[in-house]
Amino acid sequence: MGLIKAVVGSLAGTISDSWKDYFVCDSLNNETLMVKGTKRGYSGSDEVITNGSGIVVNEGQCALVVEEGNILEVAAEPGSYTFDSSMSPSIFDGGIEALKKTFEDALGRFTYGGDVNKSQRVYYVNTKEIMGNMYGTSTPIPFRVVDKNINLDVDVKVKCNGEYTFKIVDPYTFYKNVAGNKADRFEKSDIASMMKAELLNALNPAFAKISAMGIRYSELPLHTYDLNTALAEALNQKWLKERGIELTNIAINSMSIPEEDEKKIRDLQMAAVNKDKDMADATIVTATADALRDAANNENGPATAFTNVNLVNSAAAGILSSNQGSSQVGGYCPKCGKPHPAGANFCPSCGQQLQ
Repeated sequence: MGLIKAVVGSLAGTISDSWKDYFVCDSLNNETLMVKGTKRGYSGSDEVITNGSGIVVNEGQCALVVEEGNILEVAAEPGSYTFDSSMSPSIFDGGIEALKKTFEDALGRFTYGGDVNKSQRVYYVNTKEIMGNMYGTSTPIPFRVVDKNINLDVDVKVKCNGEYTFKIVDPYTFYKNVAGNKADRFEKSDIASMMKAELLNALNPAFAKISAMGIRYSELPLHTYDLNTALAEALNQKWLKERGIELTNIAINSMSIPEEDEKKIRDLQMAAVNKDKDMADATIVTATADALRDAANNENGPATAFTNVNLVNSAAAGILSSNQGSSQVGGYCPKCGKPHPAGANFCPSCGQQLQ
């Protein structure tokens, strides 16, 4: 048995008059991944496809002729087809390479009897890009922040949310491994929670690949192509092989890390910057100018104001001393744990009083 392409186009039109029976699926929305075709005609049972019946395929659909759970014919090209029980199995792959290969590999594994006593159905698979799939991390995911310019290499925890899209690129595999146990229709909701969980699991190795490229977490929304590539490597081997599904796009709506992680990165960056004498001098000048300006506007009196100035000066002395060499390290700050120069009264990193 096989299919003969009768008319190119999305609708059956007047040719339906020449068919005793024909099968059609008017439309597939974003929530429906597969549905049993509607039989229109004169024969009594909708479980039998009579010889000469018509099958209409619209844009974004793939029709599967199924007998007792085995796929007999595939039509992924829009148009109208005539079912001929005397022909060998045929395939109209519509340019879907994965579908063509899968069907051809399976031809020799099934017997195509065409017995009218067997149950025969037409299923329509949605081959459009499926939108509106939301994701969000309920718990933070590790992200490695690497900055080779300052030898920064720390791990932080990120939270993110967004949306992804996918596409059924191998309807044969999708029916056989995922949707074949559904009698009438298979909805996106039947598989959405599993796909979301697998996507979130794949974010860990994907983030590792991206951080190795030197991309910071805050820049990820600008690097969706890199994220798509990394996630595709982590997901598509499983999704395509086992379900005939491919991740097509992912977008990040927002991304954040805890405030303490953000502060840790800033402190490490500042410590690295202050190892350069010119940059340290600039930091001291800026901090002193800010302290003097605050002193002029301080409502708590000059004593308190100039105490703050002294704190800045002490911290500046510590920075200058630390730039003279590691031999001047006098101990470690009890508050932030960072080294301070010998004889310093205040920690150059956080301003904690040391004596």
